[in-house]
Amino acid sequence: MAVKLAKKLRHAAPTIALSMAMVVGGISLWQAFGMVEYLRTEARDRSRIFGLVVGVLSDPSPEFRTDQLLGIVRQITDTGLPLIVTDSLGQVNLCANLEFEPDPCSLQTPRLNDPRIQNLARELGELNQPIINPLGFRIYYGESDVGRRLTGLAVTQLVMLAVAMFAGTWGYRTAAHLHRDRLWVAMARESAHQLGTPLMSAAAWIERLRDPGPDTGQIAKHLSADLDRLERVAQRFERIGRPATHQPIGVGTLVARVASYFGPRLPKHANKIRLTVEAPTSGPTVLGDPVLLEWAVEALIRNSIDALSGKGGKILVSVFKENDKVFVVVEDDGPGVGIEVRDSLFEPGISTKSGGWGLGLALASRIIDDVHAGSLRFEAIENGARFVAELPVG
Repeated sequence: MAVKLAKKLRHAAPTIALSMAMVVGGISLWQAFGMVEYLRTEARDRSRIFGLVVGVLSDPSPEFRTDQLLGIVRQITDTGLPLIVTDSLGQVNLCANLEFEPDPCSLQTPRLNDPRIQNLARELGELNQPIINPLGFRIYYGESDVGRRLTGLAVTQLVMLAVAMFAGTWGYRTAAHLHRDRLWVAMARESAHQLGTPLMSAAAWIERLRDPGPDTGQIAKHLSADLDRLERVAQRFERIGRPATHQPIGVGTLVARVASYFGPRLPKHANKIRLTVEAPTSGPTVLGDPVLLEWAVEALIRNSIDALSGKGGKILVSVFKENDKVFVVVEDDGPGVGIEVRDSLFEPGISTKSGGWGLGLALASRIIDDVHAGSLRFEAIENGARFVAELPVG
């Protein structure tokens, strides 16, 4: 049960990470708007208190001035700011908004000699420098509500950032794990595909040998080619994870060898596929790994064969040299490649075929780009598809 749940969570990890990021963003916006509204309210209250102070200063009546000053004091204490006022001897004269129960600052039953007030005054003095007026009165004040909210917002943001980083890391690692699993499956499928062709071909030739006929020599030739291909396939998978070699390669000869293997095994009657090679006898020459480069060329040709499967058509493979570059062009007159996958055509897992694992073109691109310092690109043509491999001259 736990294993099934873990698998479900792993597959849902990217969605969960995105959802958590959206929740974090939503909470941040909600707090930001709430803080803006609070600051507006505080600015309005301060403006009102400032207006009352101006009114007191402009009124000559002592009685009115006293009442107004008391009103201002009440409004200031109503802001929620912890306040303690002491005289020059350190005696508490006034306090407000202290979180003590019962409230020692109550106007009905004041207990200003409560030792807790003196202790809190010392703590507030360490937190904020007290204000001293000309008469020696000291005003101790604590953190305002907006300060507490800003501190809470900062802590909340840090927590949400940590959660978002955890979710993003988890989602990324899970996606990478899924990608790696898919890649391993694709490699297994590629292995089966690589080995399946010569094995099926060899089985067909063996069946032909059971019927006596004059073409025994030709069949032996094809069987030898199948065995040679099996050996090359084994060499390819042995090369995975090992350093590539750098030796002169006659690209024309390499392409002709790959085409000569596919030629006799292509459909000849229904949905006929015709493979043509236009290349020099041996050259042009590049420096690289012949086993891996042959793998890349074979992947390009097989991609065109798959595109023509069930339809038939023509494949043209051209090899030529221009300046200091060698070009291998594989062109077919099949259905082409949809616009929606062209930008990601060489990424693992991208396939235009139903049931395909999208490893062949990705593998060819890695071999040509990374191993041989070349480039592989797709070119859309009117009828079909064209892949152009560009390699530096050796």
